[in-house]
Amino acid sequence: MTFDLAIIGAGPAGLSMVRALAGSGLRIALVEQQSAAALADPPFDGREIALTLRTLRTLRESGVFDHIAPDQVFPLEHAVVLNGNDPHPMRVSPLRGKTQLGALVPNQQIRRAVWAAVQGQSEYTLFDQTRLGAVRADAQGVELDLEPAQASAPAAPAQTIRARLLIAADSRFSETRRKMGIGADSHDFGKTMLVCRMQHEQPHHHTAWEWFGIGQTVALLPLSEHLSSVVLTLPQHEMQALLELPDADFERDITRRYQGRLGEMKRAGSRHTYPLIGVYAQRFVAPRFALIGDAAVGMHPVTAHGFNFGLHGVDLLSREILAASRAGADIAAPERLQRFEAAHRRATRPLYLATQAIATLYTDDRGPARLVRRLVLDASSRIGPLRLAIATALSEDGLSLRGLLPRMT
Repeated sequence: MTFDLAIIGAGPAGLSMVRALAGSGLRIALVEQQSAAALADPPFDGREIALTLRTLRTLRESGVFDHIAPDQVFPLEHAVVLNGNDPHPMRVSPLRGKTQLGALVPNQQIRRAVWAAVQGQSEYTLFDQTRLGAVRADAQGVELDLEPAQASAPAAPAQTIRARLLIAADSRFSETRRKMGIGADSHDFGKTMLVCRMQHEQPHHHTAWEWFGIGQTVALLPLSEHLSSVVLTLPQHEMQALLELPDADFERDITRRYQGRLGEMKRAGSRHTYPLIGVYAQRFVAPRFALIGDAAVGMHPVTAHGFNFGLHGVDLLSREILAASRAGADIAAPERLQRFEAAHRRATRPLYLATQAIATLYTDDRGPARLVRRLVLDASSRIGPLRLAIATALSEDGLSLRGLLPRMT
């Protein structure tokens, strides 16, 4: 079987690429280890995704937003960054003429919406419950061996397909990236992140918190007025003890960690944990090959840019592919792939490195680090242009280093 593109991974990035190429006439093979039923109805995973204003526009223009219920979109109007017990937090408000910084949408809803948006597209063929085996590349394209994802219960026989371009969208631990000989710089922060929805007595006023405390980092993502997603980062051994607490003890512990700022807090959802690992691919392209989504850049969640970066890469690469297709040219021409890589690296590399520095500085409990971050936050709060730059980075384009530089100086 011969295709124009083969996309490995039917998560939000892979499906967004399929959607971006709708109507192009390009034949797409979409390879995914999960079943179609699991893609259509993904489980709740506890994660709430912060979407910038640019990402919201992209989702509306692509029709994906039509498949997200209005009551699943929660406005993000303000952000507050607190440092320990410092009484002077940094506050970030929307840009002039805007009413919000962005919005929060459950990851489950995004996955479901992107899947729904590609239904009815005739250009793609889904190979579900299938994994990528060997890959062979030549001057004309790539040859892919496809295998059943579960050897013990094969859903389909092994087969071989060809494509002019291979795209990896199979997570920050991408096996496709490895098979194509591309390494990745990985940073394990040695911490575990807990996410859980909690009801609380006091309203949050649609304000997100990032609170760098002593021995822990807590965040609050505002949903409905008395419902938030709490995000707690701890060393794994401490997190395990917290997970084993009965509900009543867990609720008291979370209320204590938030210093009762929202009153009594009650669990309103399941508890989920994730290891904190940042990944940046050493290259985004190779002959007849490109990386998108977390396979290219897997961000630490402190700046909430993971999905936004994923869509940015999809937009850049799909524009190159569509331009080539309209011109009757090679969709995998080296100069087009290199142009995509250069643009995506310019947008992501500085912020990725800045995030590493921020996460390291703001989780270091030693005296000098605490002093530095207090001075940085104080400067960011007092100097108007810095607050404006941070608001721009958070909301308008979501891809600017300008809003993060003050924290590093």
